[in-house]
Amino acid sequence: MFTESVEKTQAIQITKPFQLLSFLIAMAFALTIHPVKAHAQIIGELDVDIPFQFYAGNAKLPAGKYVLRMLDNSDLKVMEISAADGSASALFDVQDAEADSAPANNELIFNKYGNRYFLTKIFDEGNPDGSRVPESSYEKRVSQAAAEAQEHIAAHRRGQQGH
Repeated sequence: MFTESVEKTQAIQITKPFQLLSFLIAMAFALTIHPVKAHAQIIGELDVDIPFQFYAGNAKLPAGKYVLRMLDNSDLKVMEISAADGSASALFDVQDAEADSAPANNELIFNKYGNRYFLTKIFDEGNPDGSRVPESSYEKRVSQAAAEAQEHIAAHRRGQQGH
């Protein structure tokens, strides 16, 4: 009887490492077939000329030329928009966003309620993965009182001239 239980224990000990090895091989194979999606991000800096006053997160900014960039060490969740002349800037949170198709140009998308514009999405040309600015509490209040429209503004890679 004691001999039988020792033999069963040895069989279990041999099976467990084999099962673990099989599981690890299966996981490695699954991860190579289905890679984890990278966080969307704007690569480098974008130059943009925004012809109207707008909100980026909770900040109200005047019309003008701006530089938009992802902050270093922000885990791809905080962006900065700053006036080209240094007169205004804002930090705001972003989340992953996906377009129906890859945009032909870099672009910023604004929600428009009456005469108020709210930065809502940012996309790099040729990439359907971008960034979305969560609605501020002010945008939520304004959106309940007005009809929504969208405005698309082209942006250019920093250092490049317009197309």
